[in-house]
Amino acid sequence: MDRTLVMVLAGGKGSRLEPLTSIRAKPAVTFGGKYRIIDFVLSNLVNSGLFKIKVLTQFKSNSLNKHLYDAWYMNRAFGHYIDPVPAQMATGEVWFQGTADAIYQNLNLVYDEDPVRLCVFGGDHIYKMDIRQMVARHCEKQADLTISAIPVPIEKADQFGVIEVNDDGRIIGWEEKPSSPKPIPGNPSMALASMGNYIFETTPLIEALEEDHIDSSSSHDFGKDIIPKMIRSHSVYAYDFSTNAVAGQHPREQGYWRDVGTITSYYESNMDLRSVHPIFDLYNRHWPIRTANYHNPPAKFVFDWEWEMRRGVAYDSLISSGCIISGALVRSSILSPGVFIHSYTEVHDSIVMHDVEIGRGARIRKAIIDKYVKIPEGETIGYDLEKDRQRYYVTDDGIVVIAKVLPEHRWHDPRQYDHVFVE
Repeated sequence: MDRTLVMVLAGGKGSRLEPLTSIRAKPAVTFGGKYRIIDFVLSNLVNSGLFKIKVLTQFKSNSLNKHLYDAWYMNRAFGHYIDPVPAQMATGEVWFQGTADAIYQNLNLVYDEDPVRLCVFGGDHIYKMDIRQMVARHCEKQADLTISAIPVPIEKADQFGVIEVNDDGRIIGWEEKPSSPKPIPGNPSMALASMGNYIFETTPLIEALEEDHIDSSSSHDFGKDIIPKMIRSHSVYAYDFSTNAVAGQHPREQGYWRDVGTITSYYESNMDLRSVHPIFDLYNRHWPIRTANYHNPPAKFVFDWEWEMRRGVAYDSLISSGCIISGALVRSSILSPGVFIHSYTEVHDSIVMHDVEIGRGARIRKAIIDKYVKIPEGETIGYDLEKDRQRYYVTDDGIVVIAKVLPEHRWHDPRQYDHVFVE
């Protein structure tokens, strides 16, 4: 693994996840209370013994860059690093023109490291993966390119690269986001989809990128351009992610992978964490998900006044450090650090991000509340969707999203009560 370099693609706009991505890159969006989306791929890489990692950034990258510096420092004395690499217009006055162009514009970093193989992974998916098993498959087949793949429902396959393989797992067909995806033989309800994680032998990749760069008709994208050509001319195999097993993982988790590129998929993936025996478990000490650890105090639950129905409790929820549940009810929700919920408030089936304050007597249901928002006393959200649509973003399936407030509207002390709420 020492001769393996990793490049994580973290520069996409993430427009389908707006308004959460209106001021930050998708990999920087909070997930599971205390994490960022990018923490999952980086944890998989580090847990797999891969320590030479370049994170390619572009759009709205300040929050992501800060998180990488805060959470992912590595000791370079041992040749280990996780480096954010901003778009630099290295080949002319243009930003990254596609996923393949992002790698092409940073080939100097590949030459500097001189790896035998290059892993190109996406930075915006939720999953656990022992990447050593995929590398072993790649080496066993003497592949030029190995693509991690997973069965997905046929009705969702038009959002992915769809793969056709022979009995040996060699890829013999590929369609990028087809309108009529081909089903898996013998299973008409499922298609085999690319997860956007690739292992390349370095020399064939460089040759393919250089050829693609001078092709004026190319969109310079792996799925649309590089992969279809390499399937015709090189040894390209699929790796069945559903066979991957990480240390300490329960069988019910095997094969869990989520593309959280829409508000609905992001919400549902967070909700997957809540149950007693979740299908994606954050509490596996043998495969830790790593992130920044700030110096927050413990979460606190106060008041138990039964005669006033003023009791600070939470059920089936993830409550992060620094939260105060002050005589309020929280059920089936995810709270990020520093959330303050005042008395007589109810929060159900919601995602509440860092340093949000929810005023007395408010009722919140099926909402995503971004950082620093202050909900007024007595406010109701998620119970009258027509009213909510006049003020907030509401999905077709009724998820209310309240965007992060602008800096000048932030509250400065989450324990003060004399501020003005921002609706």
